[in-house]
Amino acid sequence: MIDRRTFVVGVAGGFLVAPLAAMAQPVARVYRVGLLTTTTPVASWRNLPAFRAFLDELHKLGYAEGRDTVFEYRSAEGEWQRLPNFATELANLKVDVIVVPVCGAVLSAARGATRTIPIVVQSCSDDMVATGIVASLARPGGNITGLSKITPQLASKQLELLKETVPNLSRVAVLWDPGYLDLTADLQDLRAAAQRVSVTLQPTEAHGRDQLAAAFTTMVRERAEAVITFSDATTYNYPRQVAELAMKSRLPVISPFREVVDAGGLMSYGPNILDMWRRSAGYVDKILKGAKPGDLPIEQPTKFELLINLKTAKALRLTIPQSLLLRADEVIQ
Repeated sequence: MIDRRTFVVGVAGGFLVAPLAAMAQPVARVYRVGLLTTTTPVASWRNLPAFRAFLDELHKLGYAEGRDTVFEYRSAEGEWQRLPNFATELANLKVDVIVVPVCGAVLSAARGATRTIPIVVQSCSDDMVATGIVASLARPGGNITGLSKITPQLASKQLELLKETVPNLSRVAVLWDPGYLDLTADLQDLRAAAQRVSVTLQPTEAHGRDQLAAAFTTMVRERAEAVITFSDATTYNYPRQVAELAMKSRLPVISPFREVVDAGGLMSYGPNILDMWRRSAGYVDKILKGAKPGDLPIEQPTKFELLINLKTAKALRLTIPQSLLLRADEVIQ
């Protein structure tokens, strides 16, 4: 039995304690993730398969946009001179991490804007140690980490695959974006390989989608017999245009990106870019949980995939050697 006074005091105390307890609950942290790119339009960045893979992996790791995560997306949309301003804008917003898809101009802009906010590179084509981006792959130091897709002799391997497919090949166009900083190293490797198999190279520049048609017109005019594309943003962002122009020009094309083969290109050989962007979400997760980017080792690809579009080969009247088909990771009929 309790008297009326005890009951009233107890109830009143309960009313006082409940709001105080509610007020004492910690407010959920909302993370701001900055995304800085060179070409992918603001209106369609979520539709790019690589970004989709990155976002899906973050969701699997427990992050939900609008609940605990806000994405600040900035794209130069091909106007590279805008990158430094966008990078500064993200730094001024005090985002928790800045994610860049590649090295080159976009990473330079991010580095120029901040030396303290963590930066994650999703698939760098440059030698990150030789260029001074990081101190070492095992211990990057500074505020930059991520994944490197630097693949020594990748371009020469692509040439070998083309030569197997077209034994009489003598002139190969090399499609490249001037923003691709690793061009010199790739070309040096490719020229050595071309000399060994008596092939003449025809470097052809295309910066962005609007220059692709003119580039293929140049290839045809200069009598190219096949095309190699480098691991740059233009090829990756516009695989369908590259594949369609190659087919229209009757040129077999080999690229590091499977997206070109899926869109109708002949072959691809290189690391799985979707997997690399997916893995980059793990870096973001660790950083948001307190890890220092300088302590997170740079990852490199360990597996390279060979894809062949047999339908395209038939359309180009090419016979793919059985030995090559047996080595392929995937054959599109």
